Amino acid sequence: MEAIILAAGLGTRLRPLTDSKPKALVEVNGRTLLELCIERLASEGTRRIVVNVHHFGDMMIDFISNHKWDTEVVISDERSLLLDTGGGVRKAASLLSLNEPILVHNVDILSNISLKEIITRHLENHNIATLAVSQRNTNRQLLFDQDGLLCGWRNREKDETLWTDHPVNIYKEIAFSGIWAIDPSLVELLPPADHPYSIIPELLKVAKEKKVSHFEHLPSDWLDVGSPAKLAAAPEFMHHGLNN
Repeated sequence: MEAIILAAGLGTRLRPLTDSKPKALVEVNGRTLLELCIERLASEGTRRIVVNVHHFGDMMIDFISNHKWDTEVVISDERSLLLDTGGGVRKAASLLSLNEPILVHNVDILSNISLKEIITRHLENHNIATLAVSQRNTNRQLLFDQDGLLCGWRNREKDETLWTDHPVNIYKEIAFSGIWAIDPSLVELLPPADHPYSIIPELLKVAKEKKVSHFEHLPSDWLDVGSPAKLAAAPEFMHHGLNN
């Protein structure tokens, strides 16, 4: 597999740490989040990784260039324009071969989830996208129908719901985990990477005709370290078995 690490964000939830460095270079036990993510992907057989950069982009490029990695790591440069998740994936994917599955991974996620298992499930089910999810009480939830296919998205805070086509009466509400597998054919279905856009509305459009499913994992196997409080919990999480 090939991979994209989404690392271009402003990291506003991690301020003041991100006032002087990008979120990806914040450390846990003396190692940056970017190192942990790259090494995790490399350990599961990833041949090529694209990292998108924007916030303190020069610092990110220097860090990546000055390290020896166990796999090929290249940069998708968003220093002139932050492209959001959708645009970021579209641009980064242009640096991949597009002849094998792509694993997309947020840089501020630590997990014990088997990435190979996500790819295997993705291929077995012939999905165009497979989203890692778990039962967590968050404001934003993905909605899957009785066949396990994406049918909507809900923002509880704003009381807003988006549907793929029409409202579904019976569905499962579950939180997205910031890790997902995509078939290369999805890339061409996304808008051009000349403006920022979110990925979820685009996935809902694609899900009208293509299979967008989920890979459910235990909440205890996952940690979002995008805020100071959650970052503080990272050393203990890693001590209890993070595969890196």
